[in-house]
Amino acid sequence: MSMDLTTLKSRVNDYHEILGNIKSFRQDWKRTLRSMIIKTLEEVIKETKLSADIVIKDQVENLEAIVLDLGRAHSGMQEKVEDTDIKKTIIKNQGALVYQQLFNGKVMVMIVYPYIDGYGEPRPPKNLEILRPHELGQEYIIRHTEEFLNEVTQWEDYDDDLPEKSVIGFNKPIDSQQETLEN
Repeated sequence: MSMDLTTLKSRVNDYHEILGNIKSFRQDWKRTLRSMIIKTLEEVIKETKLSADIVIKDQVENLEAIVLDLGRAHSGMQEKVEDTDIKKTIIKNQGALVYQQLFNGKVMVMIVYPYIDGYGEPRPPKNLEILRPHELGQEYIIRHTEEFLNEVTQWEDYDDDLPEKSVIGFNKPIDSQQETLEN
Protein backbone atom coordinates (compact mmCIF):
# COMPACT_ATOMS: atom_id res chain seq x y z
CA MET A 1 0.00 0.00 0.00
CA SER A 2 1.50 3.33 -1.02
CA MET A 3 0.76 6.52 0.88
CA ASP A 4 0.73 10.04 -0.54
CA LEU A 5 2.87 11.97 1.91
CA THR A 6 3.49 15.02 -0.27
CA THR A 7 1.58 17.43 1.96
CA LEU A 8 2.98 15.92 5.14
CA LYS A 9 6.55 16.15 3.79
CA SER A 10 5.94 19.80 2.96
CA ARG A 11 4.74 20.44 6.53
CA VAL A 12 7.81 18.69 7.96
CA ASN A 13 10.08 20.80 5.74
CA ASP A 14 8.29 23.98 6.89
CA TYR A 15 8.71 22.90 10.51
CA HIS A 16 12.44 22.24 10.08
CA GLU A 17 12.87 25.59 8.34
CA ILE A 18 11.19 27.40 11.24
CA LEU A 19 13.37 25.59 13.78
CA GLY A 20 16.44 26.66 11.78
CA ASN A 21 15.17 30.24 11.74
CA ILE A 22 14.76 30.22 15.52
CA LYS A 23 18.39 29.11 15.96
CA SER A 24 19.55 31.76 13.50
CA PHE A 25 17.46 34.53 15.12
CA ARG A 26 18.87 33.69 18.55
CA GLN A 27 22.43 33.76 17.18
CA ASP A 28 21.74 37.14 15.52
CA TRP A 29 20.53 38.53 18.87
CA LYS A 30 23.72 37.43 20.62
CA ARG A 31 26.16 38.33 17.82
CA THR A 32 24.94 41.76 16.74
CA LEU A 33 21.38 42.80 17.52
CA ARG A 34 21.63 43.08 21.30
CA SER A 35 24.65 45.40 21.18
CA MET A 36 23.21 47.43 18.27
CA ILE A 37 20.01 48.12 20.22
CA ILE A 38 21.98 49.14 23.32
CA LYS A 39 24.38 51.39 21.37
CA THR A 40 21.54 53.05 19.47
CA LEU A 41 19.58 53.74 22.66
CA GLU A 42 22.74 55.08 24.35
CA GLU A 43 23.26 57.44 21.41
CA VAL A 44 19.60 58.55 21.57
CA ILE A 45 19.98 59.34 25.28
CA LYS A 46 23.25 61.19 24.72
CA GLU A 47 22.14 63.24 21.69
CA THR A 48 18.66 64.15 22.99
CA LYS A 49 19.59 64.53 26.67
CA LEU A 50 16.68 62.24 27.52
CA SER A 51 16.68 61.31 31.19
CA ALA A 52 16.51 57.52 30.90
CA ASP A 53 18.38 54.36 31.75
CA ILE A 54 19.02 51.27 29.68
CA VAL A 55 18.14 48.18 31.68
CA ILE A 56 19.19 44.76 30.45
CA LYS A 57 17.09 41.84 31.62
CA ASP A 58 19.03 38.68 30.91
CA GLN A 59 17.99 36.29 33.66
CA VAL A 60 16.58 33.85 31.09
CA GLU A 61 18.78 33.03 28.13
CA ASN A 62 17.02 33.55 24.78
CA LEU A 63 14.25 35.56 26.48
CA GLU A 64 16.27 38.68 27.13
CA ALA A 65 14.96 42.23 27.09
CA ILE A 66 16.52 45.64 26.61
CA VAL A 67 14.52 48.40 28.25
CA LEU A 68 14.72 52.15 27.73
CA ASP A 69 13.39 53.07 31.18
CA LEU A 70 12.30 56.59 32.10
CA GLY A 71 12.50 55.55 35.74
CA ARG A 72 10.39 56.30 38.77
CA ALA A 73 9.71 59.66 40.33
CA HIS A 74 7.63 61.42 42.93
CA SER A 75 4.21 61.89 41.35
CA GLY A 76 3.67 65.24 43.04
CA MET A 77 0.88 63.70 45.09
CA GLN A 78 0.91 62.63 48.71
CA GLU A 79 -1.59 60.49 50.56
CA LYS A 80 -2.50 61.52 54.09
CA VAL A 81 -2.19 58.65 56.54
CA GLU A 82 -5.40 58.42 58.54
CA ASP A 83 -5.38 60.02 62.03
CA THR A 84 -1.82 61.35 61.64
CA ASP A 85 0.06 64.29 60.19
CA ILE A 86 2.08 61.89 58.06
CA LYS A 87 1.91 61.99 54.29
CA LYS A 88 2.93 59.06 52.12
CA THR A 89 4.63 59.87 48.83
CA ILE A 90 2.94 58.40 45.78
CA ILE A 91 5.38 57.15 43.15
CA LYS A 92 4.95 57.41 39.39
CA ASN A 93 6.54 54.90 37.03
CA GLN A 94 7.35 57.04 34.01
CA GLY A 95 7.16 54.45 31.25
CA ALA A 96 9.48 52.28 29.21
CA LEU A 97 10.26 51.15 25.68
CA VAL A 98 10.98 47.42 25.61
CA TYR A 99 12.81 45.24 23.09
CA GLN A 100 11.90 41.71 24.20
CA GLN A 101 13.40 38.61 22.64
CA LEU A 102 10.57 36.11 22.14
CA PHE A 103 10.70 32.32 22.50
CA ASN A 104 11.10 32.00 18.72
CA GLY A 105 13.97 34.49 18.46
CA LYS A 106 11.88 37.30 17.02
CA VAL A 107 11.85 40.66 18.81
CA MET A 108 8.71 42.24 20.22
CA VAL A 109 8.78 46.00 20.64
CA MET A 110 6.35 47.46 23.15
CA ILE A 111 5.55 50.56 25.14
CA VAL A 112 4.91 50.32 28.86
CA TYR A 113 2.81 53.34 29.78
CA PRO A 114 3.44 55.48 32.83
CA TYR A 115 1.31 54.76 35.86
CA ILE A 116 0.91 56.03 39.37
CA ASP A 117 1.26 53.43 42.14
CA GLY A 118 -2.08 52.75 43.79
CA TYR A 119 -4.01 55.06 41.46
CA GLY A 120 -6.24 53.07 39.14
CA GLU A 121 -5.11 50.24 36.94
CA PRO A 122 -2.05 50.69 34.73
CA ARG A 123 -2.84 50.88 31.04
CA PRO A 124 -1.87 47.64 29.26
CA PRO A 125 1.39 47.80 27.27
CA LYS A 126 1.12 48.69 23.60
CA ASN A 127 2.70 46.18 21.22
CA LEU A 128 4.33 48.24 18.45
CA GLU A 129 5.48 45.31 16.33
CA ILE A 130 7.24 41.97 16.21
CA LEU A 131 10.30 41.81 13.98
CA ARG A 132 12.82 39.27 12.80
CA PRO A 133 16.30 40.33 13.95
CA HIS A 134 17.46 41.25 10.42
CA GLU A 135 14.45 43.59 10.06
CA LEU A 136 15.35 45.71 13.11
CA GLY A 137 17.70 48.55 12.22
CA GLN A 138 18.66 51.85 13.85
CA GLU A 139 15.99 53.73 11.91
CA TYR A 140 13.35 51.46 13.48
CA ILE A 141 14.70 52.11 16.97
CA ILE A 142 14.55 55.87 16.38
CA ARG A 143 10.97 55.56 15.08
CA HIS A 144 10.01 53.40 18.08
CA THR A 145 11.56 55.95 20.45
CA GLU A 146 9.64 58.79 18.77
CA GLU A 147 6.38 56.86 19.07
CA PHE A 148 7.17 55.97 22.69
CA LEU A 149 7.82 59.60 23.61
CA ASN A 150 4.67 60.68 21.78
CA GLU A 151 2.58 58.13 23.73
CA VAL A 152 4.16 59.09 27.06
CA THR A 153 3.66 62.79 26.34
CA GLN A 154 -0.01 62.18 25.52
CA TRP A 155 -0.38 60.19 28.75
CA GLU A 156 1.15 63.03 30.76
CA ASP A 157 -1.08 65.62 29.04
CA TYR A 158 -4.27 63.55 29.43
CA ASP A 159 -7.63 65.24 29.40
CA ASP A 160 -11.04 64.04 28.37
CA ASP A 161 -11.62 66.62 25.65
CA LEU A 162 -12.53 64.69 22.56
CA PRO A 163 -12.04 66.35 19.18
CA GLU A 164 -15.28 67.45 17.54
CA LYS A 165 -16.51 65.16 14.84
CA SER A 166 -16.79 66.79 11.46
CA VAL A 167 -20.05 66.44 9.55
CA ILE A 168 -19.68 64.11 6.58
CA GLY A 169 -22.29 63.10 4.02
CA PHE A 170 -25.83 62.73 5.28
CA ASN A 171 -24.98 63.22 8.96
CA LYS A 172 -26.19 66.83 8.95
CA PRO A 173 -28.30 68.10 11.84
CA ILE A 174 -32.05 67.74 11.25
CA ASP A 175 -32.67 71.51 11.51
CA SER A 176 -30.44 72.32 8.54
CA GLN A 177 -32.09 69.59 6.46
CA GLN A 178 -35.52 71.04 7.29
CA GLU A 179 -34.44 74.55 6.17
CA THR A 180 -33.26 73.12 2.84
CA LEU A 181 -36.61 71.43 2.25
CA GLU A 182 -38.54 74.65 2.99
CA ASN A 183 -36.46 76.78 0.56
